Amino acid sequence: MLIKIATILILIVIIGSLFSALLFLLKDKRGSDRTVKALTLRIGLSIFLFLALVIAAHFGYVGHTL
Repeated sequence: MLIKIATILILIVIIGSLFSALLFLLKDKRGSDRTVKALTLRIGLSIFLFLALVIAAHFGYVGHTL
């Protein structure tokens, strides 16, 4: 149950980072690097979530049920 909650929270943060990057892209006219930082955070969180789920599946914390 804890894995599911953590996964959902990380997905919410990833989506928030994606929308903040879109906002920075549309609003920043001075050429700041906030868009790049927000997208870098999103990619880093996505890689972390993928690796965490692979490790959790390896140790049996998550898996499919029939």
